[in-house]
Amino acid sequence: MFTKAFLLTAALCTTALFLPKAASADNAMDTDALKGKYLIEITGCNDCHTSGYAQSGGLVPEAKWLLGDELGFRGPWGTTYPNNLRTYVSEISEGDWVELARTLKTRPPMPWWALNAMTDGDLLAIYKYIKSLALVESAVPAYVSPGEVPKTPYIQWPVPPK
Repeated sequence: MFTKAFLLTAALCTTALFLPKAASADNAMDTDALKGKYLIEITGCNDCHTSGYAQSGGLVPEAKWLLGDELGFRGPWGTTYPNNLRTYVSEISEGDWVELARTLKTRPPMPWWALNAMTDGDLLAIYKYIKSLALVESAVPAYVSPGEVPKTPYIQWPVPPK
């Protein structure tokens, strides 16, 4: 006869064989970074800062997230381009990121007011998530002044009503 201890051990070992392996990138991230990933996904950061994200319905692999884009946004302010957030965040500290996010005022279409309104915890989570991604250099076009025609594709924004 088998003892209760033997049967329990055998049951646990057998069950462990069928559990999913913890090999995904999400399992390797800490809780704050996972929260940051969630915030990046739901607040629309990828819509601009990840090439092709919005057009594909979010089907761009995570390895290509937040590398900036050559698609410009042209309006009365000139033409702006979403920068590579991986490079940007790699060059500043957590404290500098929070301070910047609290005080940022920039050109459209960046919703800087949304960053200004986030909690310190949300901002730090976003920072940690971006820092968890591999640093990948990518060239993003420079700002183009009003009246100049960009050399890259762009979305033309109408002049707002007065």
